[in-house]
Amino acid sequence: MKPAPFSYLAPRSREEAIDALRRHGPEAKILAGGQSLVPLLAMRLARPAIILDVNRIADLAFIAAGSRKIAIGAMTRQRTVEADATLGARVPLLRETLRWVGHPQIRTRGTIGGSMAHADPSAELPAVAAILDSSFTLQSARGLRTLTAAEFFTGYLTTALAPDELLTEVRFAAPPANAGWAFHEVARRHGDFALAGVAALVRMDGDRRCTDARLAFVGVGPGPVRVPDAEQHLVGRAITQAVADEMARIVQGALDPDGDIHASAAYRRHVAGVLAARAVLEAAGRTRVQA
Repeated sequence: MKPAPFSYLAPRSREEAIDALRRHGPEAKILAGGQSLVPLLAMRLARPAIILDVNRIADLAFIAAGSRKIAIGAMTRQRTVEADATLGARVPLLRETLRWVGHPQIRTRGTIGGSMAHADPSAELPAVAAILDSSFTLQSARGLRTLTAAEFFTGYLTTALAPDELLTEVRFAAPPANAGWAFHEVARRHGDFALAGVAALVRMDGDRRCTDARLAFVGVGPGPVRVPDAEQHLVGRAITQAVADEMARIVQGALDPDGDIHASAAYRRHVAGVLAARAVLEAAGRTRVQA
């Protein structure tokens, strides 16, 4: 199929893009990497009157490392983030997770902001944002506002972005040195959408007991899903196989995924628990305990 007719705008600055969104808002769709939007256009599942191509806005593509957080411009290509040595050392969970996103060709065009704004429930990057104290900067003619991941992701393929707003950057908190990380997912083939997946971050003390645990699941809800009871179960304990298995049962009892032609709800629930146990054990093994 071919896309429905649309007008095309290619602003060269944030100001031009924001003015276009002010004027056209609900009628416009932003084109970043195009890895999600172009197929939707081709199948006519999306029929915007205007395509707003932001690829020419140079200052939307950057990586800026601060003392506590790393800011990534919304138009930064996923492959650029994956290959950045400084970011890989400071936020290794982000780099590891990116290896699960599609294939290298997709990551070469796909953008950090595009994946976040599309908010696919099987997407990996929103889960990372959910456990790394991430913040999202949104800009419009009305000014700037900053949202947490919990505020930004509002439902299935839905975010808090208003029709006249542009996502300009995402900031990820760098985990402390005594934090370990892991990402696991199951898909029919590598590069396919995840049937279920989990991002994990674990902190340990000098006695090898967990002081903080964070889990965010993909493919089992309308967006990244946290299970606070499972996280709390790990705190104060040494993360053994038995503890991880019990945590997995808590996860399986808490999740309520939908089933579809690719996997039943029961399968997704079971796999999510198994992956969570693997992830927390791997994350705990990666921690560098401070003396």
